Amino acid sequence: MSTHKKHLTRRRLLAASAVGAAGTGAAVVAGTGLLSSASAATFGYTDDGSNYVIDTGASLVFKVSKSTGDLTSLVYKGKEYEGYGGKHSHVESGLGASTVSIKQSGATVLVSVAHGTLKHYYAARSGQNNVYLWTNKADTSFTATRYIARIKAGIFPNEGPDSWVEAADTIIEAGDVWKKSNGQTRSKHYSGLRVMDYDHVGYTTGSVGLWMIRSNHEKASGGPFYRSLLRHSNDGGVGLYEILHYNQSQTEDMRFGLQGPYVLGFTDGGTPASSLFARNLDTSWVDGLGISGWVGKAGRGKVAGVGLKGMDADHPYTVGFANADAQYWAKAASGTGAFTCPGMLPGTYTLTVFKGELAVHTREVKVTAGGSTALNSITISDDPSTANTVFRLGDWDGTPGEFKNAKLMTYAHPSDVRATKWTGNVTIGGGDEAASFPAYIWKDVNDGILVYFKLTAAQAAAAHTLRVGVTTALINGRPRVTVNDWVSAIPTAPKQPATRSLTTGSYRGNNHTFTYNVPATAWKSDTSQYNVLKLNIVSGSTGSGYLSPGTSIDCIDLLA
Repeated sequence: MSTHKKHLTRRRLLAASAVGAAGTGAAVVAGTGLLSSASAATFGYTDDGSNYVIDTGASLVFKVSKSTGDLTSLVYKGKEYEGYGGKHSHVESGLGASTVSIKQSGATVLVSVAHGTLKHYYAARSGQNNVYLWTNKADTSFTATRYIARIKAGIFPNEGPDSWVEAADTIIEAGDVWKKSNGQTRSKHYSGLRVMDYDHVGYTTGSVGLWMIRSNHEKASGGPFYRSLLRHSNDGGVGLYEILHYNQSQTEDMRFGLQGPYVLGFTDGGTPASSLFARNLDTSWVDGLGISGWVGKAGRGKVAGVGLKGMDADHPYTVGFANADAQYWAKAASGTGAFTCPGMLPGTYTLTVFKGELAVHTREVKVTAGGSTALNSITISDDPSTANTVFRLGDWDGTPGEFKNAKLMTYAHPSDVRATKWTGNVTIGGGDEAASFPAYIWKDVNDGILVYFKLTAAQAAAAHTLRVGVTTALINGRPRVTVNDWVSAIPTAPKQPATRSLTTGSYRGNNHTFTYNVPATAWKSDTSQYNVLKLNIVSGSTGSGYLSPGTSIDCIDLLA
C-alpha cells in the first residue's frame, strides 16, 4: 500500500471540471458502450479479477478497481457511462495503489478503500440506481479534497457556462478559460452557484439523468456562500464534482474527518428525488457499516432560534455555524428570522448572522449530542446600513450584486461580450447610480472611477468618514481615494485569498471595510459645485489586464 505524500498541483486538481446548475435538454447523440451482459439482475457483488462488480438489483451495475479504488464502470440500463481520456472516476486525481475490500450487509454492499491515512467508501443499496460515497481525510497528505466522476463525451448535451469545445474555442486565460467565436466565455469555474444554492448538479438527455447530489459539506471549507467547481462538459468528456476543499478563492483552513454521503445517481431524465438531498436523507442504514468516522443521528444535536431582530426586509438572512472541525448553516425565515439547524456534531461553534453575505452579528453556541440548543431572539448588532449617511452607493450585503456586471461575473469572464463596459463614472442623485457603477475595479482596466456628489453648507463645514466595503481582492488590490485635492494614505491590505477570483466566477473572499477620515478642508466650499471622489487601485504586486490588482465592491458611503 502506498503511503507517499501526494501534493496536487492546481493543474492536476482542476484538470477536467466546470460547473453549473442541473442542465436540461433534448436527447443528443447516443453514447457508445452498450453492454448486453450488464442488465440488472440480483442484488450483490462478484469479483472479475480486477474489479469488484456491484449489481444494485435495479438498472445500475458499477465496478470498483481492486487495486486503486477507482470507479471503473457505470452501466445504466446496459449503457456504459464512465470514463474519458483514459481516466476513471476517483478521489483527487486518483489514489494509486490502495487496499480495497468489500462486504455485504443485508441490503447494502460497501466497498472500502484505504490509501495511507485517507479512507474512501462506496455503497450500493438494493433496488436503487445510486452510488453512495464517503471520503475521510485525516491530514494534509492531499492538498485538496474532491471526488470527480468522469463521464463519456457525446451522451449529454454540451451546453451551459461550464461547457466548451476544445477543437473550436480559444483559451484566453491560464489554460482553463475559453472564448467562443461569438465572444461568450466558458470555464469549468463558471457555476454561478454558491454551495447553499444547490442540492444536486448534473445532466439529462430528457430520458436519462446523471446527478451528483452533494453532501452536507460539514467537513468542507468556505461556508455557505463558497463557489467551486461543480461540473464541466466538452468534446473530451463530462465531469461531475464533489469538492470539499479547493485551493482557489478559499477563505478557511482545511477541515479533516469523514464527509458524506454524497450520491452519484441515475434517473429516467428527471431531477433526483428530494429524499436524497443531504437535509432529507435517512442515513440510519449507515450506522452499522463500520465506516471510519461515521457519527449517526444519535451522536448529533441541533440549534433552534426563535428569530432575529433588526432584519432588513430587502435582504435574505442566513445563520452560519463554524469551528475548526465542522460547518453548517440555516436559512432564517422571512419576517421572523426563525431558524433551525439539525444534525450538528457536538462542539462549540461561532454563530454568525449574515445579511445577504455580510456578517452582521456573532456569538458562541454549544451543541451537545442528542441535545437541542434553544436560542432566544437575537438582536442584530453590527449592520453598517443603520448609520446615517450623506450618500450611499449600493448596499451593505457582502456582495457586489447591485453593481454593473455583478451577476454575469459568476458565470462569465470579465472580457465576455455580454459584459457592459467596465468604465462608468456616476453622479449621486443622477438615478441608477449603483447599476452604472462597476462591480469590480482593476488597476489596468478601469482605475480612477469617479463619483460626483454635492454637499450642503453644513455638511461641507465638517469632517466625514468615507467607507468603502469590498468582498475580495486580487493580488492585494485595494482602494486609495482622492477627494478633490485631498489624497488618502495607502491602506493596509487585508487578508484575502491568494488565487484568482474575479476572473473565475467568484467575488467571495473576506468582506472588509476601508475607512477614510476626510477632513473638512477637503470639501468644496461652493455648494453648487460637485465634489469628486476618485478610487485608484494600489498594490505592491503587479499583473496585467483582468489579472492586474483589483477588488470587488460591496458598498461605498459617506457618513453624515
